[in-house]
Amino acid sequence: MRRALALLLLLALASGCGRVDEPGAPASRAGDGPLRVVATTGIVADAVEHVGGDRVEVTALMGPGVDPHLYQASEGDVRRFSEADLIVYNGLHLEAKLADVLARMEGRTYAAAEALDEARLLSPPEFSGQYDPHVWFDVDLWAQVVEGIGDELAARDPAGAADYRRNAAAYARELRELDAWVRQQVELVPDERRVLVTAHDAFNYFGRAYGFEVRGLQGISTVSEAGAGDVQQLADFIAERRIPAIYVETSVSPRAIEAVREAVRSRGFEVVIGAQLYSDALGDPATPEGTYVGMVRHNATAIVEGLRGGDA
Repeated sequence: MRRALALLLLLALASGCGRVDEPGAPASRAGDGPLRVVATTGIVADAVEHVGGDRVEVTALMGPGVDPHLYQASEGDVRRFSEADLIVYNGLHLEAKLADVLARMEGRTYAAAEALDEARLLSPPEFSGQYDPHVWFDVDLWAQVVEGIGDELAARDPAGAADYRRNAAAYARELRELDAWVRQQVELVPDERRVLVTAHDAFNYFGRAYGFEVRGLQGISTVSEAGAGDVQQLADFIAERRIPAIYVETSVSPRAIEAVREAVRSRGFEVVIGAQLYSDALGDPATPEGTYVGMVRHNATAIVEGLRGGDA
């Protein structure tokens, strides 16, 4: 209760002091120097850094292994939001527990994934009529998000508009080359083995883009938890289809997927848990997986090697 009251006080101060922005209008900048941007996830921060270059100073709220579905703002986060020129978040309810804080910052926020054409978004029936937020697993779709970030930064900092749009176009080209590489890699997996089973149902855009059937033990949001019945049903599916590998993500506890493996074993089939996948968070900044491109390459390689099994 005390923490909640402190956050409410900080929100009141943030909305009542400092720069005053017209509702729904872009926030004015606080002086010269780099555009101060707060990004919610590492994946979003990576995109902003590529597009912004030296003209932006980016702070990422969530580090490696952090689950954005469950992340709640700290007092320090509220201060960072209030001091930012721009707050870039994924949107589509990915950062659901930050919704109230972000709403207070209207005028200096940008929901990157919500700029996409709704016709390209997935809306699974089990997600209560909302869109699946994990758009970055379709690399071509994420390239469109990058281009949108370029337009947003250009609007916030017109003096750098040419730089932002040039950087966005260059990075989008790199991502479309990455998209082509992923398509080449998945061709190594036989059609009957293109079934991706993960702990968290985050890979539906990957499945649609690259031709995989996708099954997740938990729902699209990790707020929901898998029960014993879910484990048994998934084990039946894996044993029947003889899927060689299943996966757990770095931002999700491995216990549930380990229970699935044991349940499959009790059915007389041995399934391995493949290399960890990165879903809602990047890897450590000191590693290749600490970038979006490195994360995608790691995931694609792990999926292909695991599902090829003895053919690899």
